[in-house]
Amino acid sequence: MRIITKAIKDETVLTENQLAKEFQVSRSPIREALRTLTTENLVRPERMGVVVVGISEKDIEEIYDIRLMVESFVFERLLHKDNGKLVGELEKLIEMMKIAVKYKDIDEFSFLDLEFHETIIRSIDHRYISMLWSNIKPVMECLILLSMRYRLEENDKDFERVIANHELIMESIANKDTDLINQAFYKNFNDVQNKVEQLWSNEEMMKIARESIEFK
Repeated sequence: MRIITKAIKDETVLTENQLAKEFQVSRSPIREALRTLTTENLVRPERMGVVVVGISEKDIEEIYDIRLMVESFVFERLLHKDNGKLVGELEKLIEMMKIAVKYKDIDEFSFLDLEFHETIIRSIDHRYISMLWSNIKPVMECLILLSMRYRLEENDKDFERVIANHELIMESIANKDTDLINQAFYKNFNDVQNKVEQLWSNEEMMKIARESIEFK
C-alpha cells in the first residue's frame, strides 16, 4: 500500500534484511512478499534486493482497461444464464455494505465492494477470466480502498450513491436487461475510475490517503 500511495518513493532500494528488521519477522515471509510485488510489477529485482517501480497514471488506466474487458465479457455471459442464485448472493453483499457504511467501516466496505464484483465474475465459471481478474485484484484492492477512504473524508453521503449503483447492477442482472446492464456497469465503472484518477492527480488527496494508512 505504501508503494501505491508513493509513501515509498520510486527507485527506492528495498532489501530483505532491512524489511525483516522493520517488520520484526524472518526473511522468509519478506522474500515471498517481494516475489508477489515483483509479479504485480510494483518492484523490479536487483542484485542487492528490489527497486521500487511504483505505479503510474498510465498503469492505472491499463488496469481499468483489463477490468473493463473482464466485466464486459462476464455481463454478456450472464444474459444467457440462470442468475437466481447469484442475485441472492449479491443482495446479501449489498445489505452488508449498508451495515459497513452505517458503522463507517470503510475497509470492510471496500472489501465487500470488490467481493460483489468478484462474485459476479466467479458465477460464469471461466477459469481464464478468473486468472485475469486475480492478476489485477491486489492492485485494484489498494486503489479502491484508497478512493473509499478519501471519499469518506470528502463526502460520506457519497456511499449511498455507490450502493445505489450496485443495486442497479443487481437489478439489471436479475432482469437480464442489456441496456440496463450497460447503464449500470458503465455508471459504476466510470464513477470508481474517475475517483481513483482524481485522487492520483492531486497531491493533497494523496497526502490524506497516506495519512489514513498511517492512522490505520
